[in-house]
Amino acid sequence: MKLYDKNALDCSRITATNYSTSFSLGIRLFKKKYRPAIYAIYGYVRFADEIVDTFHEQNKEELLNKLREDTWQAIHAGFSYNPIIHSFQKVVNTYKIDRQYIEAFLHSMEMDLHQKTFHPEELKIYIYGSAEVIGLMCLRVFYSNREEEFDDLIYPARKLGEAFQKVNFLRDIRADYHDKGRIYFPGINLENFSEEQKKKIEKDIAFDFSEAKTGISKLNPDVRLGVYLAYTYYLKLLEKIRKTTPREILHKRYRVSSTTKIILLFKAWSRYILKKI
Repeated sequence: MKLYDKNALDCSRITATNYSTSFSLGIRLFKKKYRPAIYAIYGYVRFADEIVDTFHEQNKEELLNKLREDTWQAIHAGFSYNPIIHSFQKVVNTYKIDRQYIEAFLHSMEMDLHQKTFHPEELKIYIYGSAEVIGLMCLRVFYSNREEEFDDLIYPARKLGEAFQKVNFLRDIRADYHDKGRIYFPGINLENFSEEQKKKIEKDIAFDFSEAKTGISKLNPDVRLGVYLAYTYYLKLLEKIRKTTPREILHKRYRVSSTTKIILLFKAWSRYILKKI
């Protein structure tokens, strides 16, 4: 089983790395003992995300239901022949990940199959399941059997996940609308997307980042730099988007360049060494 476990984890690591260079670099900055579990979590959520966003010629609902069934069976049995699910169940059972987080995540994936627009309360439910619980799963890995510290960081961890997700919404607003028919921001008509609406969304995201930052400084030093780096990447992306017009954001997908990422890594490392984060 040790060889199978290693192979399964390699599959999760490769999946996480292929789909997000920003997050994978942040993970590599964690102390080594935390990396396998975080790769397993991100590999699993990317696997699920592919089902709802990419497998257009397949029966997505059937595949998602099968993923749900296989996930719970694997957690119960402590094994799966699917390497991505196997790595994930191992983390769930080892770190006693709250089952409610998993159900919330799968529910949000299901919402993506059936919903094209979201009311405010629906959006809260969606973001909680699609982003916030991912941060909470990681937080449980960072603070295994350390309940008081875990509880103290729940709110900022959720706000960081919320900020990341909303930046993704804004960055991908054109593709989500034209390719998938989705509009995540309530009350927005993209045919008349105004500067005022864009600024309101950006102000809301900036608040989430501000609330999240208070928790980063409290994080275990073994993982603080990696989380802070992901925070700075997304904050930089938000800053870049804020300089654009509504028309520009609807016609171009903005990203942080590799050069800028290297600069941000150097700055983050310097602040970490000087104990300024």
